Amino acid sequence: MGRAVRWWRLSSAGAVVSALLVGGLLARTGARPEAPPAGPAPAPGCASSVPYVAGVGGYAAYRIPAVVRTRAGALLAFAEGRRDGTGDSGAVDIVVRRSADGGCGWDPVRVVAAGRGDTRGNPAPVVDPSTGDVVLVSSYNDGAVTEAQILAGRAGPDRGRRVFVQRSRDDGRSFTAPREITSAVTRPGWRWYATGPGHALALTRGARAGRLLVPANHSVAPPAGSPDTGREPRYYGAHALYSDDGGRSWSVGYVDDDHDGFVNANESSTVQLDDGRLYFTARDQHGTSPGNRAAAVSSDGGASLDRPYAPQPALAAMPVVQGSVLHLGHRRGDDAGSRGDVLLFSGPSVPDVRARMAIWRSTDGGRSATRVLTLSPRPAAYSDLVRADAETVGLLYETGTRHPYESIAFRRVPLDVVTQEVPRKGATPENVHR
Repeated sequence: MGRAVRWWRLSSAGAVVSALLVGGLLARTGARPEAPPAGPAPAPGCASSVPYVAGVGGYAAYRIPAVVRTRAGALLAFAEGRRDGTGDSGAVDIVVRRSADGGCGWDPVRVVAAGRGDTRGNPAPVVDPSTGDVVLVSSYNDGAVTEAQILAGRAGPDRGRRVFVQRSRDDGRSFTAPREITSAVTRPGWRWYATGPGHALALTRGARAGRLLVPANHSVAPPAGSPDTGREPRYYGAHALYSDDGGRSWSVGYVDDDHDGFVNANESSTVQLDDGRLYFTARDQHGTSPGNRAAAVSSDGGASLDRPYAPQPALAAMPVVQGSVLHLGHRRGDDAGSRGDVLLFSGPSVPDVRARMAIWRSTDGGRSATRVLTLSPRPAAYSDLVRADAETVGLLYETGTRHPYESIAFRRVPLDVVTQEVPRKGATPENVHR
């Protein structure tokens, strides 16, 4: 995960000031940080909204956004509600807000998984195509333990990272209690573990159609006799976990076990290409390779990688940060397998600062990419893409005026703004269920 950057931790007073500053901005733009007031519903086709604002609702900060569109067409915006500040450890709950109008108005914040003083986070939601249930996979650790301690092997199994799954059978209005699956999705010697973050994937094509796949990352212990502590970035690696029975049982998929320090694959996101292969894009945690992004492909539904992660120069403008990817379909006139998959990527667009949230478009399955939209020059960090409806792409992302963690905003982007090449019919992205 390794989320720490140059932006400072919020104090309680700072969180309130941030909320007031953002609140003033929202008042001027017409966006709503809270659930819509009583009265007429917001007009369809709004440009943006702000479902989470630091200091509002009992949380000093909200971080780590993830969003899916349910079978009924609602949007579910997940986040970590951090009670003590922007830090990754401590009292952290997983929260959600639901929108029935495409991301303009939002139901009140609800706690999906309560930390009760411990840390629950890294939400990775996905809609099961066979039932329409929303399956949520997430991570947990003792609230008094830090990532640095876990990386160094100074936290026991009960206090370290564990993995849980939940389910909603009512379109995201309620969720079952977290059920632990740690033993099924870890390997001996792993220390750190993080699911997602961002939406997971339901495979819709090929022999493994229906599989639920969650991109994840982990760290390993240094080899015996090494002077390393395990906190060095080279010990991070990406992996996947998957379920072939709608989230009831889980297995470990591919494991990135190259720890030579060239590419240190960390937080990752995935899509299924039209030919059935899976495309992964990952944060490179301070590897020696050029740039800060890496990519890989799987031809067997995420059980293994065709080749190890390699640098992704098309996204050289992104800093060291999580990013999202969304599959839109194929270029007009291209058939599946012709390498014409249209992908969107999201992330900050300044190589050494988390700022200037942008969207890139690729028309060749990720081999190249063009920046097609910069949402704002302001600080920005984590993000997640969703197909909000047939005409609109949605982006849920961290942003603010002084630092990226003042709010989580939702931007509705007309499809024509980011691409003119995607057919309007016949393309069903992985997190849209009609």
